[in-house]
Amino acid sequence: MNIKELFLFTIMCCIHGGESAGFQHVTCGSVLKLVHTQSNYRLHSHDVKYGSGSGQQSVTGVSQADDVNSYWVVRGPHGESCQRGDSVKCNSVIRLQHLSTQLFLHSHKFTSPLSGNQEVSAFGNGGKGDRGDNWIVDCNDSSEYWNRDDLVRFKHKDTGKFLHSSGHSYGRPIAGQREISAYGNAGNQNNLWTAMEGVYMEPNNENL
Repeated sequence: MNIKELFLFTIMCCIHGGESAGFQHVTCGSVLKLVHTQSNYRLHSHDVKYGSGSGQQSVTGVSQADDVNSYWVVRGPHGESCQRGDSVKCNSVIRLQHLSTQLFLHSHKFTSPLSGNQEVSAFGNGGKGDRGDNWIVDCNDSSEYWNRDDLVRFKHKDTGKFLHSSGHSYGRPIAGQREISAYGNAGNQNNLWTAMEGVYMEPNNENL
């Protein structure tokens, strides 16, 4: 993303950050922040590698609401596409692509560095990843679609574990940021997330 594109994106966020009538769903191609409901920390990544485990790009939680490295793009599952603007159905499979680095939210059977849970990383090369990037949108009620104000869980398709924040905090060089991991207990309240600031795409004919 160049400076002009980043500027335009920032302006769009200011205009479209709030929910409007008839636009209550998260849609394919939307660019959003995900907030961990128990801590109010936002899902985040950056070009800092794990010093253990996979050595891939780290994924953390941050308290700052205005950090540009907390934006994620909703994509179709690995090897498939979804139509821009289509509402995301509950129990469907998606990928979340980190806007700044273009890597995908990923998990695998490495151990996370602080809690000993399953590691969550950002993974890919040139906008391409693998099946470990697939997450199931697990809605917290009987909704048909992922609503923007709903509590949701993200279940890792390959391993069955849930995107999770345990409250463990890192030291330097990312002091104060929270560990994000994958955890096996579906009912744990630290698995709950909600969509917040972002640009929510309207329908068109482009596949993503």
